[in-house]
Amino acid sequence: MSGYIVRRALNAIPVLIFVSILVFALTNVMSGDPVEAISGGSEASLTPEAIDQLREELGLNDPLPVQYLNWLRAAVSGDLGKSITTNRPVTEAILDRLPTTLQLALVAWFIGVSISIPLGILAGVNRNTWIDHLATVLALGGVAMPAFWMGLMFILMFGVWWQVLPPSGFVSVFDDPAQAAKYLVLPAVTLGLHQTGSLTRQMRSSMVEVLSQDYVRTARAKGLKERRVIIMHGMRNAMLPVLTVLGLQAGALVGGTVVIEQVFAIPGMGRLALTSVLSQDIPVIQGVVLVSAIAVLTANLVTDLLYGVLDPRIRHGR
Repeated sequence: MSGYIVRRALNAIPVLIFVSILVFALTNVMSGDPVEAISGGSEASLTPEAIDQLREELGLNDPLPVQYLNWLRAAVSGDLGKSITTNRPVTEAILDRLPTTLQLALVAWFIGVSISIPLGILAGVNRNTWIDHLATVLALGGVAMPAFWMGLMFILMFGVWWQVLPPSGFVSVFDDPAQAAKYLVLPAVTLGLHQTGSLTRQMRSSMVEVLSQDYVRTARAKGLKERRVIIMHGMRNAMLPVLTVLGLQAGALVGGTVVIEQVFAIPGMGRLALTSVLSQDIPVIQGVVLVSAIAVLTANLVTDLLYGVLDPRIRHGR
């Protein structure tokens, strides 16, 4: 098992390097002139000497490959540079926002899984019945409805009309768990419901396929109770393809927080990414995207490890 873990971890390194190159190249090509951003949109207020000195300090006079290697070397040691707009270390800014986004994403993921897995199992077990059709409609509704629109409707209903939940803001679970639950309900449910569609449909399809296998019919022929057949023979094998969707949803959650944090005024990494893009703050953009990529790769690594636990053939490379 340890060899399998090492192999999967090593496979993530080239992906991370490729992502870092892509992020560095795109942000430098598309973000404009950092010196212009620092000077408030115009370099006319700076003397030519000051402009040259600023470019030298930022390393902008070096060729792009040299800039990338210098940035990567610093990033490996935990130094992601300083914000152009606030002059604050990027690592410090991200570490302040990261716990907020992780709390939102984890709660949303738990809500999505808690709804999708049982709904998909019910739909698969009761194939072509009203339960199956209802589950399909709910799943498609979750995919088709934009997250920002769903969030605005929740704010209008629960925060403005009925006033039972706070419409915006955030309280950390480490500061006040009760208040944190109130502030997390609306954004987490919004983000979680938006993720249920693909997972419900995958779970349903997987259950239908597994329950039609010969070993399931054999288990039923032996007189095993239907609940035991579904749980022991159906769910365990049906979860393997679903794990792939769970890993992909990690990336969707990271991207979804940008919209949800803006709608609910949550001071997380998603909102930090949006403000840094609008202000052309290149070091912050690079840092946020790099940390997000590490989070997604970590989630995919955990998914691969769960594959190995559930299916020994994968663990032993068969």
